[in-house]
Amino acid sequence: MDVSIRPSVLRGKLSVPASKSCAHRSIICAALADGVSHLSGVTMSKDIEATIGAMTALGAQFTVDGGDITVIGSGSRKADKCVIDCNESGSTLRFIIPIAAALGSDTEFRGRGRLPQRPIDIFIRELGKNGVAFDYHNTMPFSVSGGLKSGIFEIEGDVSSQFITGLLFALPLLEGDSEIVLTSHLESRPYVDITIDTLRRSGVSVEETDCGFRIKGGQSYAPHDERIEGDYSQAAFFCVANALGSQVELGNLNENSVQGDKKILEIIRDMCYNGSIGHYSADCSDIPDLVPILAVLGAFGSGDSVIYNAKRLRIKESDRLQTTAAMLNALGGNVEITDDGLIIHPTGAMHGGTVDSFGDHRIVMAAAIAATRIDGEVVITGAEAAEKSYPAFFDDYNMLGGKANVIILE
Repeated sequence: MDVSIRPSVLRGKLSVPASKSCAHRSIICAALADGVSHLSGVTMSKDIEATIGAMTALGAQFTVDGGDITVIGSGSRKADKCVIDCNESGSTLRFIIPIAAALGSDTEFRGRGRLPQRPIDIFIRELGKNGVAFDYHNTMPFSVSGGLKSGIFEIEGDVSSQFITGLLFALPLLEGDSEIVLTSHLESRPYVDITIDTLRRSGVSVEETDCGFRIKGGQSYAPHDERIEGDYSQAAFFCVANALGSQVELGNLNENSVQGDKKILEIIRDMCYNGSIGHYSADCSDIPDLVPILAVLGAFGSGDSVIYNAKRLRIKESDRLQTTAAMLNALGGNVEITDDGLIIHPTGAMHGGTVDSFGDHRIVMAAAIAATRIDGEVVITGAEAAEKSYPAFFDDYNMLGGKANVIILE
């Protein structure tokens, strides 16, 4: 699907979609509980559907009614041999591998897009030391067998916090106590905080140590009812639109949220004052998902903006350093790629053009926000990629006065 966008000012009220990060975690905790949980306010997307499918394969039962989900958890009962389709969701893949191993399930994992190339070497090494066997040949499908045993797991903190979250879900299910030892600085720490906070609400405790986390075995997940809070990573697109001149009132956001992407509010506050847009230098080690939309903000600034500590973006749905630069440069921007980030040189004049989504939902949405301030038509090819995390994005965009139209090819 290709979408044509003309410049516009977005105005109105928007209830921000539910946090995908929170929803993934709450769904998993509910599925591992022995009892019935009710989750409300969930925004369905392909990634969330992948996690529901994974936990269904492992024995939980789900009834989905719009944004309301009733979950009959499977507890820690041993799962049968199963097949799990992660679609393109890296969170689903890395969260579920250790859970399936802890439940003793012989599991085949499938995926598509760039997911088969996303690394899982850390699990192969660390789970392999603790009773788990992988039939893995650097792609998908691959299979995992054997039962995970408690122990010490040495994990690099600067590769992906998803490995740590997956273990935090799985280790409480084991008989013995375990420890996660971080061998390098933990990046994306807010995502681990979300995990620990969700575990706590589900009756599972995690003890932080000087070098990682200690997890007692033999714990049980408790069923719970919860409304999923709004997603600051999705709100960020409209926050930047406001900084560029739109007037969108955002609802469904938790001011006390532990979501790291709430940082967008601070960056905009520090950068934008007296009606003008300045520039920033942003360490994105904890906020990698903000990089595409931060780059859009920088492109309309009054000086060079710098994004650093973002090397891990090269292994997302696309190489987001390359694709973010390509998106803005196609529209008259001047973005320089560094070893671990971007330097955005404002050009003072952005123009219309054609942007390749590269199959990446965040590139699509960032380009659509840039289009609100660009003098000319912006065409986004492969715009259906937005459905991965925000299926209603263009509906909401147009509801607020955006001018996005699907191009019908004859």
